Amino acid sequence: MSGPAGIPLIEVKNLVKHFPITSGIVFQRKVGAVKAVDGVSFSVQPGETLGIVGETGCGKSTTARLLCRLLDATSGSVLFEGEDITKRKGSALKALRRQMQMIFQDPYSALNPRKTVGSIIAEPFVIHKLLTGEGERRKRVQDLMDRVGLNPEHYNRYPHEFSGGQRQRIGVARAIALDPKLLIADEPVSALDVSIQAQVLNLLRGLQRDLGLTLVFIAHDLSVVRHMCDRVAVMYLGKIAELAPSDSLYGFPRHPYTGALLSAVPVPDPLGGRRERQLLTGDVPSPANPPAACRFHTRCPKARELCSQQEPPLEDKGGETLAACHYPLTREEVRLRLPAALTRGSDAAASAGELA
Repeated sequence: MSGPAGIPLIEVKNLVKHFPITSGIVFQRKVGAVKAVDGVSFSVQPGETLGIVGETGCGKSTTARLLCRLLDATSGSVLFEGEDITKRKGSALKALRRQMQMIFQDPYSALNPRKTVGSIIAEPFVIHKLLTGEGERRKRVQDLMDRVGLNPEHYNRYPHEFSGGQRQRIGVARAIALDPKLLIADEPVSALDVSIQAQVLNLLRGLQRDLGLTLVFIAHDLSVVRHMCDRVAVMYLGKIAELAPSDSLYGFPRHPYTGALLSAVPVPDPLGGRRERQLLTGDVPSPANPPAACRFHTRCPKARELCSQQEPPLEDKGGETLAACHYPLTREEVRLRLPAALTRGSDAAASAGELA
């Protein structure tokens, strides 16, 4: 799925987004900040799929909104085809919207219930003043409906007349209407039944192949991510804990947090035998007051004194894997804690990924 190495389509450098916490009703004063995204860096090559995973509140959806400028960054930069887009405004920002689009998590709230499906999918053409002829626009919309697996004859129906999976297909059709280069999917199947999830995922993969799309895929389901993504970034409390090719991440995770997430994945493994589950203790700390140094050290089973004193850099751990950990997992620890079907990439694990 990935494109050739070279100039990234999108490159993120030290991206930060803090939401201020204020006190008082009339004379509001800042008393702190929620550090939703706190120094994130990564790049995505043309044609590649990058997955971003983590627990609720880790900052993955905020990162997605920063990429497409639905939120303004506190600091840092987002380079799209080599150009920093964080300062774009007005018509320049509007022009950028044609190149990157977003698919939202909830297909029920992402569509205007008062508009027909035809007018919803046609919205990008209206906003950008394209296909001004009614007949030409209708034909293009119906072609898009057919491409995503919807009946073009349902052009004049309203969103409530469609199922959840069909509504998400409407959102996909709207997102690809302007032939964007980048598609950001923010947990696009988490609100759907398991049987429908595979259909939508296969649709996205087919569109990526046919249209040459670059995809940033946000999710918390690790089986889905393995099925979809070339590389995976694991986030914890606003920072990237590990960034690795999909096979490397699932075969030999280095960060203890990644290992804990993978040890909880249910995988049919009749040959794997017993394994030790890595259970995390305590609650996720508040992003308004994250732990000093390594943010994971308060829950990490391998934490030592250094972890509470010095923040680990995101550095090369071998096999194209970057991890922010002073004491990364060993192969023996991975063997004991992860299901063998998951680490060896067996047919059972692949089937689980396609069905999850």
